[in-house]
Amino acid sequence: MFDYIKGTVSKTLANYVVIDCCGVGYKIYTPNPYKFKEGTQDIAYVYHLIREDEEALYGFKSEEEREVFLRLISVKGLGPKMAMPILATGSINGIVDAIDRENILYLKKFPKIGEKLARQIILDLKGKLSSVENDTTSTNDELVLALESLGYKSADIKGILPKVDNTLSIEMQIKSALKLLLK
Repeated sequence: MFDYIKGTVSKTLANYVVIDCCGVGYKIYTPNPYKFKEGTQDIAYVYHLIREDEEALYGFKSEEEREVFLRLISVKGLGPKMAMPILATGSINGIVDAIDRENILYLKKFPKIGEKLARQIILDLKGKLSSVENDTTSTNDELVLALESLGYKSADIKGILPKVDNTLSIEMQIKSALKLLLK
């Protein structure tokens, strides 16, 4: 139904944000609400959940993050409320890598994910998230090229790459990387 909602972030709370779009405040549950800054124009890529007893909007800073969320909730026994903490505490590349390498210990570190559910996630998603990881990797390649064109050495760039939030726009990633490189 909705693909994204663009507007002014009017409220940021522990597990959701409110985005004012044309005078309507949308309550959007998000894994990392503090990535959205109050009072700024922002966009949330959303998933609209409609069930018999519940209706909710789940929002993400990038389409890749939303895609991983959608794949996670397709796993038997794993719903939106369990998928959100996975995205909040894990990076997209880390989650995809853990699934592809069958790293059960990594998956079990997330709340409410036990041995059985971790195995189910791997069974259902192994090899199916590589396209999402490739999208994120291409963003990293773009960032590396931009920083190299500014004269930074590839060894220095590789050292700060894990610290740069890859869900941000490329412009914001470059700003974040430059701050890290100047330290």
